[in-house]
Amino acid sequence: MGRDLTNSAVDRKSILDNNSTIKVIYEQIGFTGILFEGKYRFTKLQIAQFYEVDTRTIERLLEHNGQELEDSGYEIFTGNKLKSLKNRFSEVKLDSGQTDMSVGLSFQDIENELIGLNARSVGVFTFKAVLNIGMLLTNSERAREIRSAILNIVIDVLNKKLGGSTKYINQREEEFLPSAIREYNYRQEFTNALDKYINQNNFKYAQLTDKIYLSIFREDAKEYRQILCLNAKESVRATMYSEVLDLISSYENGFASFLKKKFEKRDNQKFSLTEVHLLFKEFEEMSKDIYEPLKEKARGLMASRDMAFRDALHEKLKNYVNAVSLEDIDKFLGEKSKILDQRIQENQEVFKRLKDR
Repeated sequence: MGRDLTNSAVDRKSILDNNSTIKVIYEQIGFTGILFEGKYRFTKLQIAQFYEVDTRTIERLLEHNGQELEDSGYEIFTGNKLKSLKNRFSEVKLDSGQTDMSVGLSFQDIENELIGLNARSVGVFTFKAVLNIGMLLTNSERAREIRSAILNIVIDVLNKKLGGSTKYINQREEEFLPSAIREYNYRQEFTNALDKYINQNNFKYAQLTDKIYLSIFREDAKEYRQILCLNAKESVRATMYSEVLDLISSYENGFASFLKKKFEKRDNQKFSLTEVHLLFKEFEEMSKDIYEPLKEKARGLMASRDMAFRDALHEKLKNYVNAVSLEDIDKFLGEKSKILDQRIQENQEVFKRLKDR
């Protein structure tokens, strides 16, 4: 894994937003909390002891990363809520007959108490916030081990859910197949235009396809294959997200129309491949204002999803990497996500109409 969780708020948020993965991490790490109001709760001292650091280290993280830790589940308990939590700790203590640190059963009125009997407020962490602390700590060997375990578990959960590979996770969303069929149709129009308006040249399809890829996401087909580790027989477009396929379709359709008009203006004389490279540059400049917002969106989705779901970094798009949304997590990994064969079976008539339109 190439991600450094201590330096990337984007990666931290992507992992912490994935509830199915958090559940597996909780089970495998074995750091047990008190179940209170539907969430496992931990105190500052528990976390400091778990990561083998001083409580002041946790306090400094709260000072410098307060909003992030609040977003992941840290909160201050006071009043009746604190009283209820103390009662819950007492119940667990009586039921278990233990005083183990990991379940937060210490009520001694000492400096290092977990929850003081006379405390009027206490900072309480959810398990997500515990993991968030581990992702921020740089001076804890235990935290380093936890980060490594987290990243391994994330990929393992994805692999199990997707049958061993995240390469085609893009195909699990509802919009992939309609987009793929539309792109196939526009691709036919694009290649037909290249045949009609460009002199015979075996390189024209690959070179102009690369022009489109470079314009949209700054990588040619070879670079894209290397990043996703695709072999020669695997289709590049079979791994692309629906939004990227839709934009490619728009480019192919637009340039095919542009090339046709240029061809008709010069009395139906075919172009050389060199001339068409110049025409593509003209088309790209002419359509820049139209496509720019869509390219920005496609780059952000592609870079962020591939980093989160495939552990693949598009170096030329690294500035576009952001946390994947909860909607995306549900779209590709939730109940709405399905394998491609299942979608085909469920929507045969719809897809047939799209293909034959």
